[in-house]
Amino acid sequence: MVVIRRLVDRQRAYTGIFLPGEPAKIFPTTDYEHARILQIYKQDRPYDDVCNDFSDFALGHDTLPDQK
Repeated sequence: MVVIRRLVDRQRAYTGIFLPGEPAKIFPTTDYEHARILQIYKQDRPYDDVCNDFSDFALGHDTLPDQK
């Protein structure tokens, strides 16, 4: 599974790409470049048969306890 994260410090923003058993790849990127990387790796929305943040954490399906 590929894990892609946005990392920000006080000076720059980075994209980190993490693969099991491999050293992390962390490099400086703009917001546009990071969004494009997410789009390429299908992290921009849920997809059938693709495990990403949207499927793992049900992003976009948040409801309050009294709403169903």
